[in-house]
Amino acid sequence: MAQILAPSPQWQMRVTKNSTNASPMTSTMWSSLFLKQNKKATAKTFAKFRVFALQSENSTINRMEDLLSMDVTPYTDKIIAEYIWIGGSGIDLRSKSKTISKPVKHPSELPKWNYDGSSTGQAPGEDSEVILYPQAIFKDPFRGGNNILVICDTYTPQGEPIPTNKRYKAAEIFSNKKVVDEIPWYGIEQEYTLLQTNVKWPLGWPVGGYPGPQGPYYCAAGADKSFGRDISDAHYKACLYAGINISGTNGEVMPGQWEFQVGPSVGIEAGDHMWCARYILERITEQAGVVLSLDPKPIEGDWNGAGCHTNYSTKSMREDGGFEVIKKAILNLSLRHKEHISAYGEGNERRLTGKHETASINTFSWGVANRSCSIRVGRETEKQGKGYLEDRRPASNMDPYIVTALLAETTLLWEPTLEAEALAAQKLAMNV
Repeated sequence: MAQILAPSPQWQMRVTKNSTNASPMTSTMWSSLFLKQNKKATAKTFAKFRVFALQSENSTINRMEDLLSMDVTPYTDKIIAEYIWIGGSGIDLRSKSKTISKPVKHPSELPKWNYDGSSTGQAPGEDSEVILYPQAIFKDPFRGGNNILVICDTYTPQGEPIPTNKRYKAAEIFSNKKVVDEIPWYGIEQEYTLLQTNVKWPLGWPVGGYPGPQGPYYCAAGADKSFGRDISDAHYKACLYAGINISGTNGEVMPGQWEFQVGPSVGIEAGDHMWCARYILERITEQAGVVLSLDPKPIEGDWNGAGCHTNYSTKSMREDGGFEVIKKAILNLSLRHKEHISAYGEGNERRLTGKHETASINTFSWGVANRSCSIRVGRETEKQGKGYLEDRRPASNMDPYIVTALLAETTLLWEPTLEAEALAAQKLAMNV
């Protein structure tokens, strides 16, 4: 799994000026603007109006940028907390801002809040109040200072978790002593696709057309091969600033597609960090005027889909003799293949076809260094006799709370019958 990188508190995001009209105008540019005008009085009038409009627009943007980047810390103890939660679809992120009287260090210092669940598909109109419970905090890379992002889960006014609150069940699993003792590590590889705003077609692709076939785009550089690097880099730095365990990023196989990795993270932390990283990416693409897609197969045909491969290990897997523990875990995973697939993301059947570095959705398989298997084990893990496994089945739109908790449940808490285990071992050619 990837190495954890430490956040850089000195880094702050700035609003970029991408608009041509918003760029500073030099005296040469002013002169050329006037020289190109018609000598008629009406044209001169239009030219002057255009210059004043440009100056006014540029001045407005500068003033807006000054306000957005303003550090209010010297003037008030109050901070802004952005409460973030998962909406009714189970994949959409919602948020709203709250003023807090002073800086906080732990979510327990924050008050509960509420929102209109009827507007997010999570409650009926006649009883629409849903309560937000703060669960994890991160530094806010957009507002800077002492301001924070707050990952929340959702409850009824009576204190019951609502159906879309998948964190609650995951926290129960991760608090089980058997799971706690095994210190489960996760490294999650989030693939995503950047789309042009108006046409919903991948960034860098000709509108209504296709680029050259896959091959030159993966981890590539160059204006004809890499599309959206600024967004990926801005996201990387923003996550480091926030304190997210982001461990790397790269361009993916399909042009306009990228990946970032979060982890290693322990237990429930993996889901908290991934959801916050997704929220930050949504905000950055919003600023850039680009649409973020987590569709598992955004473009049909001979193009790679988008997954969320999940690397997983337990204390026993990481110790000497761990490869046998890994193989036992793979046996359990094979016996619950259908349960995992049903929880691994909507539309995943369009991606798991047995092509484009995927296994068939209907067949469980495993292998060493094989990216066309359900579960991949690395060469180094085989060589060392210990390490981790990679579950390649989760789709890009999976819920990390569900996937991480299900992996722990299946490998640490669920026990198959001896007969089922023996049949699975024979089928997968394993000796456990």
